Amino acid sequence: MKPYKAQARIYSLDGAMDEITVLEKVERERQDYYIVDYRGTKCTAIFNWFNGSFYADDIYGRIKE
Repeated sequence: MKPYKAQARIYSLDGAMDEITVLEKVERERQDYYIVDYRGTKCTAIFNWFNGSFYADDIYGRIKE
């Protein structure tokens, strides 16, 4: 998957929209999720198909390298 930019609702901004870079999609049986970069922080995000929005969790979903 080639990284791409998208708008997302950011947890630390109380759901306000900001730009993320989607790096990778992780497919799971129940819920797929994404590895994204938000301002230099790698974190997890989900995509809501009902409203067409990403939701990035840059507080509890941080990925440590």
